[in-house]
Amino acid sequence: MRKRTNPKSQNKPAEQPETLAYPARLNKFISNAGICSRRDADVLIAEGKIKINDKLVTELGTKVEFDDVVKFNGKVIKPQNYAYILLNKPKDYITTMDDPEKRKTVMQLIKGSTEARIYPVGRLDRNTTGLLLFTNDGDLSQKLTHPSYKIKKIYQVELDKPLTAFHFQEIAKGITLDDGPVKIDEIVILSEDKKSIGVQIHVGKNRIVRRIFEHFEYEVVKLDRTMYGQLTKKELPKGKWRNLTEREVVVLKNLS
Repeated sequence: MRKRTNPKSQNKPAEQPETLAYPARLNKFISNAGICSRRDADVLIAEGKIKINDKLVTELGTKVEFDDVVKFNGKVIKPQNYAYILLNKPKDYITTMDDPEKRKTVMQLIKGSTEARIYPVGRLDRNTTGLLLFTNDGDLSQKLTHPSYKIKKIYQVELDKPLTAFHFQEIAKGITLDDGPVKIDEIVILSEDKKSIGVQIHVGKNRIVRRIFEHFEYEVVKLDRTMYGQLTKKELPKGKWRNLTEREVVVLKNLS
């Protein structure tokens, strides 16, 4: 049974880290610096891990002025006015900032989501649907796209014909394509006709999931990214976007 969604939850902020107005609460300052959530920031303060102008602070509710120097574990931290937008991309949109051929782009789908100039993290090809993250946080974007961090991505693949047991085993073991070896993390059969396949992978090569199956002469009829890191499509219909929550941002920053 398909779970009903709440239309009021779509395309509206959801605990998004806000621009700071000074004097600012210390826990909000710490959260905007990307250290942790506001609730966890209160724990850091109570544990004596925060200093303001080199003075230890343990009182919850402490306010920070614009010119104060805040340190966590001896290192200066600063708030960042970053934006983090999650889109459930539909088919027939290309992942680019603009297109000289006037094709539909993902930027049109998130228009008005934020005043910040945000960019897609990685890409999904025109016919691939599913989760696509946008941000102006360059450090996080670089981390999420760098292969050494092995960010988990899960896809649901629909094939034109049943996947054979032999090909299933070959893909599970790892294959070599024109641009080198490819190792997936997990592959599962999702349907009795063996045409619906679940794939977990962290490799970020261009069109990698499609190319894996094309290597064995299967046509990928549908391809949907259902999970990115710890982010899912829960209550996010195709073509809709939402802000990441404060906690989701912290989890992404701490993925390794």
